[in-house]
Amino acid sequence: MKKIMITAFLSLMSFSGIALTQSAADTDKIFDQLFGEHKPYADFFAKLQGAFASDDQAMVASLVDYPFQTRIGEKSVKIRDTAHFVANYDEIVTTKVKNAVAKQDYASLFANWQGVMVGNGELWFSGIGEKGNVKIIAINN
Repeated sequence: MKKIMITAFLSLMSFSGIALTQSAADTDKIFDQLFGEHKPYADFFAKLQGAFASDDQAMVASLVDYPFQTRIGEKSVKIRDTAHFVANYDEIVTTKVKNAVAKQDYASLFANWQGVMVGNGELWFSGIGEKGNVKIIAINN
């Protein structure tokens, strides 16, 4: 019965013209509305995925807004700078975080006034300081 209800709902949605997925252009429009322009966010996301894919610890560390609060083990820790981040990289950038970044596509990024969410909140990034300066603001490992 549940499967029939879900199928009926999805069919109704497709006939009503309501899109169930958003395109990269839709994401661009959302970012333009929230942040004034999408390009710095699109560029940052591409750089972020590249740094994670190549496991470039120094590059990932350079994308973070410091000081940076995260969890290492069961403790909340303030990461002071890139050296501190790199020294604790494997405990901050866990497999869960790496998978979230790897699986995320630009078109399905979630954004609100606080920033842009990757995965289910494993990583957030946002504009910091001067316009166009985008940084990682949270990693929830």
